[in-house]
Amino acid sequence: MSLQLKSQQVWQAIEKEIFAVLGMVTAKNEARTVGVVYIVQDHKLYIGTGINSWKARHIAANSAVSITIPIAKRIPIMPWIKIPAATITFSGKARVLPANEAAEPILRAAFRDLADDAAQMSESCLIEVTPEKEFITYGIGIPLRQMRHPDQSRGRAPVV
Repeated sequence: MSLQLKSQQVWQAIEKEIFAVLGMVTAKNEARTVGVVYIVQDHKLYIGTGINSWKARHIAANSAVSITIPIAKRIPIMPWIKIPAATITFSGKARVLPANEAAEPILRAAFRDLADDAAQMSESCLIEVTPEKEFITYGIGIPLRQMRHPDQSRGRAPVV
């Protein structure tokens, strides 16, 4: 049985993190994943990258993506004990936005000081990911000790 979570609980966990694994499909229909750093704005994830990067090329050809966000779990007084990461996974649609078409606050958040470099921005873009359907979670919204029980650790929440 899956734990029924509220969408806001999951969004709060997503907003606290900065790293995710982006899954996509190549033009040859081969699955690929890559680690990315993201920001969140208006319930969308933004990933800064080069306009000619393979991520941008693959997404321009096929907008279907998946995202998995690992969330490290630790026992503060016993950090040597290994605990599996909690995760948030979802599918979504992605699109490539040239840097000159992106809103200034999003550009600045994604690229920081590089946003002031016109030459760098002319070769950059943002990948905008819009989650769809539902979030699938493991270890979100539960006490750490409950993660020992997979059936009690799985959750779902609608993407709103």
